[in-house]
Amino acid sequence: MAVIAKILVFAGSNRFGAYSGRTADVAQKELALHGAEVTRISLADYPLPILDEDLEKEKGIPENAIKLARQIAAHDGLLIATPEYNGSIPPLLKNTIDWVSRVRTDDGRSFRPFTGKPAGLCSSSKGHFAGVRCINHLRAVLVRCQMEVVTPECSVPEGGNAFDEDGNFRDERLHRSMEHLCRTLIETSRLLSTRIEA
Repeated sequence: MAVIAKILVFAGSNRFGAYSGRTADVAQKELALHGAEVTRISLADYPLPILDEDLEKEKGIPENAIKLARQIAAHDGLLIATPEYNGSIPPLLKNTIDWVSRVRTDDGRSFRPFTGKPAGLCSSSKGHFAGVRCINHLRAVLVRCQMEVVTPECSVPEGGNAFDEDGNFRDERLHRSMEHLCRTLIETSRLLSTRIEA
């Protein structure tokens, strides 16, 4: 019997109605449809200060970064749906990644939540280019964090028209793209699981 993959899903924007949030909704449904156990979180529940090494030296790693690191560690893989800001990664998402990458120990034990963890990426924008510049930057950052980023991705153009009234993609090609991404992420997450039970 195949091991059930536990996948953590979140968007890189907290804005109400954000295209990245709606894309994450589609991913959540698609992952569950293919048998994954999905946990959906919002980065709004893990507020963090701007990364500051003086602050870190004075007060240590923020508790929310440690909580999020534990969430990541408790899953076999993660899926991130990101918007594009000025052709790159939005500050909320980059700051979150940077803080979690600073987590090196937990209760005195060595702890690297990103290392070897499979990740799947989606992007979205209101324009025609679908956030592809951002997704390339995000891929590079996560690889630098030693994550195993799967090759398939799903980039959603014209976000204002991309979703139907039920929150699904209107375009069948986008649906196939998301399906391919989710299948690959589930398979890779099962294969490379480093899950640490919470």
